[in-house]
Amino acid sequence: MATLVLTAVGSALGGTLGAVGAAVGGAVGALAGRSIDGLIFRPGGRTGPRLSDLQVQTSRYGAPIPRLYGAIRVAGTVIWATDLKESQSTSGGGKGKPSVTTYSYSASLAVALSSRAIAGIGRIWADGNLLRGAAGDFKSPMGAFRLHTGGADQAVDPLIASAVGTGQCPAYRDCAYAVFEGMQLADFGNRIPSLTFEVIADHGPVSLAAIASDLAGRSVTYEGTGGPVSVQGFAAEGTLDDAMRDVVALNDLRWKDSGGALALSAGVEATHVIDPARAVRSVDCERQAEAQHLRAPIETIAARLAIRHHDSARDYQLGLQTASRPGPGMRIEEMDLPAVMSADDVRRLADQKLRSMLQRRRSLKVSADWRALLVGTGDIVTLAGEPGRWLVEASEWDDMAVRLSLRAFMSGTRAISASGESGEPIQQPDLVQGPTSLAIVEMPGDGVSAASVPLIMAAACGSSAGWRRAALFRYDPALELAEPIGSTAPRAVIGRTIGVLPQGEPWRLDLRSSIEVILDDPSDVLTGVADDLLPGGANLCQIGEELLQFGQADAVAPGHYRLSRLVRGRLGTEWAAATHAPDERFVLLEQDRLVPVPADAAAAGTTLILRAIGSGDTVPAQDSRFIDGRAMMPLAPVHGRITQLPGGDLEIGWVRRSRLGWGWIDGSDAPLGEEREAYVVNVVAAGRVLRRWEPTEPVAIYAAGDIAADLATAAPGFPHIEIRQTGSWGASRPLLLPIG
Repeated sequence: MATLVLTAVGSALGGTLGAVGAAVGGAVGALAGRSIDGLIFRPGGRTGPRLSDLQVQTSRYGAPIPRLYGAIRVAGTVIWATDLKESQSTSGGGKGKPSVTTYSYSASLAVALSSRAIAGIGRIWADGNLLRGAAGDFKSPMGAFRLHTGGADQAVDPLIASAVGTGQCPAYRDCAYAVFEGMQLADFGNRIPSLTFEVIADHGPVSLAAIASDLAGRSVTYEGTGGPVSVQGFAAEGTLDDAMRDVVALNDLRWKDSGGALALSAGVEATHVIDPARAVRSVDCERQAEAQHLRAPIETIAARLAIRHHDSARDYQLGLQTASRPGPGMRIEEMDLPAVMSADDVRRLADQKLRSMLQRRRSLKVSADWRALLVGTGDIVTLAGEPGRWLVEASEWDDMAVRLSLRAFMSGTRAISASGESGEPIQQPDLVQGPTSLAIVEMPGDGVSAASVPLIMAAACGSSAGWRRAALFRYDPALELAEPIGSTAPRAVIGRTIGVLPQGEPWRLDLRSSIEVILDDPSDVLTGVADDLLPGGANLCQIGEELLQFGQADAVAPGHYRLSRLVRGRLGTEWAAATHAPDERFVLLEQDRLVPVPADAAAAGTTLILRAIGSGDTVPAQDSRFIDGRAMMPLAPVHGRITQLPGGDLEIGWVRRSRLGWGWIDGSDAPLGEEREAYVVNVVAAGRVLRRWEPTEPVAIYAAGDIAADLATAAPGFPHIEIRQTGSWGASRPLLLPIG
């Protein structure tokens, strides 16, 4: 007996598939009397990847690296990594104030993505959150990022080479991989996050025939009346058999020998009609069996077919589409499709596959005359007197008879109305960070301890809601040196004023004044608070040099607000209520959105320049500020009074304030907060000091004779009193009292 076998198919599937995996085995081509589906989709258990394998980042030695096609999301395999690098910065410290040391961690690593060259990558997710946007902007701080696309002439990565040695560093040619250098880990709990990548292996969808050609290392054509079957993305692991088994079966395709070449066939219509009337009845006087009609029990067909796939509408996350049939049976069949497809297309495939399985319960074996040699395995034929069309599964020449194994066939191109459901979309907004805005804020003391260094804060934000953080540097223009000092805090609310804020009385609710601000990030929002929350420090902000609070914020336009119900001159800045100018910096002072800038006592009296650069910056943002050391200085005295005594003397009195307590405590004095109590009282006229006292208590006597002498020399100005408290680091701003 001679058997018509497809040696070309056996050779192609039995050959070596390069990086994809081991050979299917040359024995495939030697199997006799079996259909193409039997050769390719052999029983014995699944050895290919499950979809979950593509979502879990691994670093196992020997883990397979898939060959990627189209556009798909994969986790990849960590092929190199450094230990965590610890950095520390210390702020605060000095007299009466503990220092605070903060630690940050970073790491560098390389992740293999595809054992086939790719065109590029799109987005990257870390622990499921967007790390890199489609525009290439990183949402968390990153030292550097490099993509090696997997070319045959790929060079070694310089970072890996510096770590392991140039002579020992592989180039990973024909393997696409990504290198993260100095990834900051603060946003991920100080650990390396689980990364997934949107890999753009090819520009546009890829046909299954093209995928098969790449895996087989030889041309695989497509045969069928419809167009070639394509997928948006595909991840192949293992042999050609393992990688494409389910996707070929679901699309109702089969392997076929086409003129000595391998082809994926959707069924080729044959012109030949099999006529049972011409069946061979006997061979060598031996009676042949009549045509045999068989129908498999419906219980052998799955009652429910479930297909898992990568859903293009859900950022390539796993989707599940099912189809069910009526009738008896409870068997559930599941299939993994490592391909990117829409929910509608997969649901249509599931429904189509289940219908096809029902129809193909019917089979037929017939012995035909020599004319049936014109029919090839995989052809679609018709039978005289039989309804429908039939797929030729096997063809055997036995002496003078051609024995055909036929199965009822439903074309895979038959239109089936079915819609899938992706569920709730989980796509994250991809917000571009935009350029960084930077502002330096010098704060007064905290009211708890007497500061011995300036309290300097940096506030930063971006021009859009996608901005997160930026690297922070102290810049020395003389040396042209930028010293890294860590990173900014999360996005602060920063803006600019329109117009000039009028002068207002300090410490009181100002119902007459208002000021408009335009925020650097139009997506930021300012909200008002009830009056009873203002004494607790709600809505504290800085405009110019003044710290104030606002109780009402009326939106004028997106990112444009009118602030009113103001409490002026907070925390010792009453002196700045009369110093406002147009276009002043506005900063909302929220503690967790400000980062302290390390400084020592010598910083007072110098100009500080800071620079910040984030993922959206082409040039660093910069701000400068003269540091006056206001947290180190006593507060200006208040409640000054001049009382005339009998005989014409003047008694000058005041109330001191303390850096150790902002609030007024009934029945007790505020703590001194300085090494000793000391003041300087000056009589000043036209900028000249006419008289000076240095009392050690909050009172001074201006004798009548001295008054007369000073008035005689004060012309053309009229003298006034300036009172300052002196402390360990300098004197306070003056309390001004007019004479007379």
